[in-house]
Amino acid sequence: MIGGGFLGGLRAGWRRLVRRLARAALLDAEHEARIARDRLRDAIEAIPEGVVFLDAEGRYILWNQRYAEIYHRSADLFRPGLPLVETLREGVRRGDYPDAVGREEEWLADRAAKLVQATGERHEQQVADGRWLLIEDRRTREGGIIGLRVDITQMKRQAQALEQALAHAEAANRAKAEFLADMSHELRTPLNGVLGLAQALEATALDARQNELVADIRASAAQLDRLVTGLLDYRDAELAAEGRARDVQSATHAAAPELRILAADDNPTNRKVIELMLAAAGVHVVTVEDGAAAVEAWRAADFDAILMDLRMPVMDGLSAIRAIRAEEREAARPRTPILVLSANTSAADRRASAEAGADGHLGKPLKVEEVIAAVQAAVAPPPEAPI
Repeated sequence: MIGGGFLGGLRAGWRRLVRRLARAALLDAEHEARIARDRLRDAIEAIPEGVVFLDAEGRYILWNQRYAEIYHRSADLFRPGLPLVETLREGVRRGDYPDAVGREEEWLADRAAKLVQATGERHEQQVADGRWLLIEDRRTREGGIIGLRVDITQMKRQAQALEQALAHAEAANRAKAEFLADMSHELRTPLNGVLGLAQALEATALDARQNELVADIRASAAQLDRLVTGLLDYRDAELAAEGRARDVQSATHAAAPELRILAADDNPTNRKVIELMLAAAGVHVVTVEDGAAAVEAWRAADFDAILMDLRMPVMDGLSAIRAIRAEEREAARPRTPILVLSANTSAADRRASAEAGADGHLGKPLKVEEVIAAVQAAVAPPPEAPI
């Protein structure tokens, strides 16, 4: 009995110990899960564009503050477990989506189909306050969906303003050409009369003094004819210049989609944001996840510019920039513009970037207009030296 009681007590003590260890392990796991969730939320809050995570059925899991700001008219509906399509339906009822007016069910069906497919295909969406969004939804490895929303309103307005300016310039050129043509016609008509009458008068019997006067009339008429002809030539030159300007303009638009940019960033979401930003401007982006991969990609192909993060595994950004600059010098290869994109923006960090060979340093979180402006400035040809 004593032995049995001892063994029973030992087993009971062992069970209590196992339960305590299990509870401790569970608490540790819950603590680690909370830390992971907090880190994830901090990461997506640092992204300057709207980000939303959905489960496999398209229900809300997590979104950042920027996403709620973009859809501020519907943000009161957001909650975990609610299907995104339901918020779209309520938004349509409220009039949040101008494109859906008069075709509400068709619009909802099309948007739901894109969400189910979630192939990463980008499309634009206008909201009630006039803003334009670039939307991309893509499946995750677990079968859920990650959605990115980029506000492209400013780019839309700039494109519209450019089109209007070009239209006004073309209208002004046409009006100027028509005015010059009318002026030339109005001047040539009486000029022809003067020349004709002078020739007719010259054929009559005239004394020496009258012949001199007729010669002066013809000389003045000839000078006026040269002026009118020059006016016509100026008009033709203007029309030719206008045509050349249109050809050049047709070529900022044709060349833009041909720009090829290499972007290195170890964070997949950051890489996707860069792709979305530059895709809106018609730029083709090739992304890699570390500095070593960036150097290899640069060796294998020509790029118009390189966007380089600083803190990356395998090879950091500064080392990658130094490697590229060294090989450019050794192989006499043309210099590729390199822009640093980093959360490190101190004077020392900017100085280190410049010393490594970078041509610019942009701070994170990135702003779409700053990135596009920096890329455009980097790839622009240098101004010609004055003669």
